[in-house]
Amino acid sequence: MDKITVLGLAAGALTTFSFVPQLVKIVRSKSTHDISLAMYIVISTGILLWLIYGLIISDIPVIVANAVALFITIAILSLKIRYH
Repeated sequence: MDKITVLGLAAGALTTFSFVPQLVKIVRSKSTHDISLAMYIVISTGILLWLIYGLIISDIPVIVANAVALFITIAILSLKIRYH
C-alpha cells in the first residue's frame, strides 16, 4: 500500500469516526433533542455523493471512509426519528 493511500485511509478514519461519540451519546441518553435533523440529512446526502464519487473513480480510501460514515450518520438519523 502506498503512502498516499495510507494518508487517505488515516484521514478518512479520523473524519468518519468523529461521528461515533455523537452516536454513543444518543444511544446512552436516548435523547436527540440537540441534534439537527436538517444537518444530518444534508451531511448524509453529501457522504452518499462522496461514496458514489469514490465508486466511480475506484478510490478505496474514499469508498471505505464514506461507506462507514454513511452507515453511522444514517444510524444517527434513524435514532433522531425514533426518539423524536
